[in-house]
Amino acid sequence: MLSTNIELVGKTLGMKPIEGKTQGTIVQGDKLLWAGWKFGFPQMHESLITRYERPVFFQDTMGRGRFKRFQHDHHLFYMDGRTVLNDKIRFTLPLSWAGRIVARAILVPYISRVLRRRMKLLKKIAESQEWRKYLPEETRAD
Repeated sequence: MLSTNIELVGKTLGMKPIEGKTQGTIVQGDKLLWAGWKFGFPQMHESLITRYERPVFFQDTMGRGRFKRFQHDHHLFYMDGRTVLNDKIRFTLPLSWAGRIVARAILVPYISRVLRRRMKLLKKIAESQEWRKYLPEETRAD
């Protein structure tokens, strides 16, 4: 699954894995600490792979970071000859009502743009021969 490749995730997040699993593809139980700059501030976000049902689903949950809570579900299914990736993100920010305002005004549009950019990149790679450099030989049957 291309969507589990750490390098591709980093390209769309604009962050780099600095601790835990830092390359290859993720699986159940992996932990990654991402670092980068967002909105002019240094960011750290720890992703824990809390569910993994290859090849149809995986979930990452924040272990530590700026969010109060962050969970991202990745559902994959095959429809009309195409693979469809449906992401669902649930998050809350600290600071009660102020956090909700910031989430609606800034983070929801930002996260939406990042996800669209990610989907375009995955589609471009999947529809070319480039996918071969991101997936290990043993995972290519799915």
